[in-house]
Amino acid sequence: MSTNGPVVTPNPVEILKTTRRYRSNRTSEKVRLDGNIARRKIKGKEFFWWDTELPGFGLRVFAGGSRRWFIQFRQRGKQMRMTLGRPPEVRAEEARTLARAQLAKVMLDGLPVAQKARRDNPGATLFRDFALRFWADYSRHWKPSTRKGNRARIFKDLTDIFGHLRVDAIRKADVLRWRDSWADRSGAFNRTIPILSVMMGYAEQLGMRPRGSNPCRGTPRYKRKLVDRFLSAREFNRLAGSLRDFEESSPIAVQAIRLLIYTGARHGEVVGLRWEWVQPPRLMLPDSKTGAKIVYLNRQAQAVLDAMPNKADTGLVFPSVRGDKPIALSPIWHEIRRHAALPDVRLHDLRHSFASIAIADGISLVVIGKLLGHALAETTERYAHLADEAIADAAKRISGSLARQLGLAA
Repeated sequence: MSTNGPVVTPNPVEILKTTRRYRSNRTSEKVRLDGNIARRKIKGKEFFWWDTELPGFGLRVFAGGSRRWFIQFRQRGKQMRMTLGRPPEVRAEEARTLARAQLAKVMLDGLPVAQKARRDNPGATLFRDFALRFWADYSRHWKPSTRKGNRARIFKDLTDIFGHLRVDAIRKADVLRWRDSWADRSGAFNRTIPILSVMMGYAEQLGMRPRGSNPCRGTPRYKRKLVDRFLSAREFNRLAGSLRDFEESSPIAVQAIRLLIYTGARHGEVVGLRWEWVQPPRLMLPDSKTGAKIVYLNRQAQAVLDAMPNKADTGLVFPSVRGDKPIALSPIWHEIRRHAALPDVRLHDLRHSFASIAIADGISLVVIGKLLGHALAETTERYAHLADEAIADAAKRISGSLARQLGLAA
């Protein structure tokens, strides 16, 4: 696909009376305009094709061979014409969509809003250049952790794919091709397309794309595979043993993992924890995935914090070896889980396991949602099947006890 040329070009122009004397030299034909018509050869004369389905929509072929999609309409008693672009840079169906939108503006609002000439057309901006402006304007609204992840998605992934395209030339077909090419990166696609959608929406606000033209709208996401891994009692015992074995070589990492286990907090909430947020019997987090959050400390969690030295120079509860940034847990976690024969267990699964144990102890989903800091009740509902299993198991135990007391077969 070419990246040159306009999509909607200069102001609508009046068809001047002085040009009518040449009309006898022109020829025209009514057809259903499509890509085949746009490629049809016309030699040595100016020619007009008019669409049979959308009155006022046409394709003009100049004597020199160049072509332009256009609309023609009457405004204030004058015949006006607006160019929509040229094939093959603007495909037939794209031109039809633009024509329908502009003709609707004529009917509803009068004269269509004209764009500036090509050299001033903001839509001619390449995506890679637009990405820089978007980042400068928009990234300040994101949390630091969000900015870190989105920077790579914008300047690596999206720029690699769309960087050579004009902002106004990115079509739904381009997005679908990207989706298909990332079939083996389905999770990454699901995380990245919302960013592209926001960028395209911002381009519309800046006049770089027509309103309502977001190519991401309606693009299906890959189905998310929910992998909820819950540790059994035996697995927790193995993990506890491995944590003890690594306590001497990696004391800070081990304590951070223990706090994850005892609180059900998110990984980022623990590794980024600062001493000023520790206000026993709770942690007062000013910001988290769901906003400000309270993490309640049980006796074991408080013991973990009591064992950590308070280094006022960094303010971090779990600093790296250098002390200037939070500890990186993933490398040591991979060693610990391998040592514990738990190769498939992620740090986030400790949070799931916290919820599963709470349910087994009869704690309601509402309370569990509060403990985990879920902003929406629907998020906690994913554990509802565990609550059903716990209730069913309790019913079996009760019925067995009653049967024994009544002298019946359990």
